[in-house]
Amino acid sequence: MTKRHILVTSALPNANGSIHLGHLLEHIQTDIWVRFQRMRGHTCIYVCADDTHGAATMLKADERGISPEALIAEIQAEHTRDFVGFGISHDNYYSTHSPENKEFAQAIYTRLKEAGQIKVAMVDQLYDPVKEMFLADRFIVGTCPRCKTPGQYGDNCEACGATYAATDLIEPTSKLSGAEPVLKQSKHFFFALSNFTDFLKEWTRSGTLHEQVANKLSEWLDAGLQDWDISRDAPYFGFEIPGEPGKYFYVWLDAPIGYMASFKNYCSNHPDVDFDAYWKAGSDYEVHHFIGKDIVNFHALFWPAMLQVAGFRTPTAVHAHGFITVNGLKMSKSRGTFINAATYLEHLNPEYLRYYFAAKLGSGIDDLDMNLDDFVQRVNSDVVGKVVNIASRCAGFLVSKFDGVLAASAGTPLIAEFASAKDAIAGHYENGEYGRAVREIMALADKANQYIDEHKPWVLAKEAGNEAKVQQVCSDGINLFRLLVTYLKPIMPTLAASSEAFLDIEPLGWDDVDTALTGHRINKFKPLMTRVDPDAVERMIAAGVETPQTDTAPTLEPPLGEEIEFDDFAKVDLRVALIVAAEHVEGADKLLKLTLDLGGEQRTVFAGIKAAYSPEDIVGKHTVMVANLKPRKMKFGVSEGMVLAAGPGGKDIFLLEADAGAQPGMIVR
Repeated sequence: MTKRHILVTSALPNANGSIHLGHLLEHIQTDIWVRFQRMRGHTCIYVCADDTHGAATMLKADERGISPEALIAEIQAEHTRDFVGFGISHDNYYSTHSPENKEFAQAIYTRLKEAGQIKVAMVDQLYDPVKEMFLADRFIVGTCPRCKTPGQYGDNCEACGATYAATDLIEPTSKLSGAEPVLKQSKHFFFALSNFTDFLKEWTRSGTLHEQVANKLSEWLDAGLQDWDISRDAPYFGFEIPGEPGKYFYVWLDAPIGYMASFKNYCSNHPDVDFDAYWKAGSDYEVHHFIGKDIVNFHALFWPAMLQVAGFRTPTAVHAHGFITVNGLKMSKSRGTFINAATYLEHLNPEYLRYYFAAKLGSGIDDLDMNLDDFVQRVNSDVVGKVVNIASRCAGFLVSKFDGVLAASAGTPLIAEFASAKDAIAGHYENGEYGRAVREIMALADKANQYIDEHKPWVLAKEAGNEAKVQQVCSDGINLFRLLVTYLKPIMPTLAASSEAFLDIEPLGWDDVDTALTGHRINKFKPLMTRVDPDAVERMIAAGVETPQTDTAPTLEPPLGEEIEFDDFAKVDLRVALIVAAEHVEGADKLLKLTLDLGGEQRTVFAGIKAAYSPEDIVGKHTVMVANLKPRKMKFGVSEGMVLAAGPGGKDIFLLEADAGAQPGMIVR
């Protein structure tokens, strides 16, 4: 096998927020591929960086009263900690606000300019007269010019899907100051992307992209590419364009260049690694980008065109993935399903998530849903119930009866069968079909457990004269376990390391499956992985619920929804209800189970008021409930309405109480 030299990157997390499930999906996907390549004996260097530039960074730092540099240093430390917690094996995690990135950005721009691929034009833009700055689309809201829905951002409407220029918005408003923006002209610099349609039509069909992605990009290419605005006006946190005071590189120009900068920084600390060998035009070394499908245009249109003009090689492959949902819905802070890495790590083993993502990942751009019940069941059934179970079933007999020594030879053809699967499983890893790899590995695990069940060493051990059979069956089981762990190692490196310590062997490489472990002494078995605790999942979700804060005026993102007519409000049936019973809900951190008397009819309602009220404090009180709300099935039972409460959350929740003279069932008007 020819040794490959591979440089791998993940998309750069923004320096304005914490690492969450979306980032983890991508970095876990990348890390699995990287670890697989290293197990195969290839040189595989994995670099990344924080994406630091742009108006958002500048504004957030200003809001906190610190410098942008201080903000990005703080965020980088947090990101690095979280990635380490999930076993992400970056060789270099850097920053786009670096001398290397500035050098490469200016050099590439200069080469584009010298090649005649930079154009200058006057642009009409919306300007905030209070903040005294031009506004990016994200900082402008207004009414959609097509469907007339209010509260839409400056580039597209979430209600009807229309795209438009921010100047087309009806009654636009600056999100930064609340002022009405004014139209001003400014000189901007453009990369002449329209000149590269033919080049990109060929490049996007050269095998560098998944067919789904290439098909999507062909829509852009067939419609004709527009030149790309690569400049922004001061004030802006970024790199100033050479020779153009007050003009800065748009963040998306220097963000992908950050891959080169991070690798250059790595090379400066590893003199044996040649930067040019990876990035020179025509190099037979490989460069692979892993990204989300929402930024494909930057990586598969703008980026290769810039590289081609600047005299660098283009990527070997761009691997795009879909979005992540939780329980079938977009991640939500109010539901606690916008899960940050740090919150997850406080409650659950990171290898659970690595395995679950791998089991559902393919090479395409389909979205991935994290169903929390399925998450618990799949990890417990597959990893603990099938794989780890093999070792726990066999190790005790070997240690107690044979001093941990395995049989001198393999006793089942299953060992050879498992080893023969290595090329097929390797192909799935190579092609990003992790879900197919996991299915094949678990099918082998089923066979291993079936083999042990058929031979029943626990029965054999009860009869004299079966010692050799017991040793052989358990040794075979340990060898089958070792093969399964080898195949799972790119996904679950911590499980693999613990298994290597238990087996008392050197770190497993991919080709180690070709030889069985015979006549070898293993260590006493210790639990390699515990089952997922569903209550821990509940606690994680509860910890992630974001409640409104009262110390500052709320920012409406989006602004208040569309007004409703009085007839709509009149449909809500508000009734006085007597709280006749209240109790804690086992396994729920925030809920109380209330029994409400509506005057001849009783309802059960689950209310998130546990932090503010004890059950004994509210029994006998009259409150107000929405009596005609459709019952909702919850994990803990069916909730048959909603009690009215207000407050910022936590201990500051206040039930709406009716007058003492109110009667249960009375209509509230």
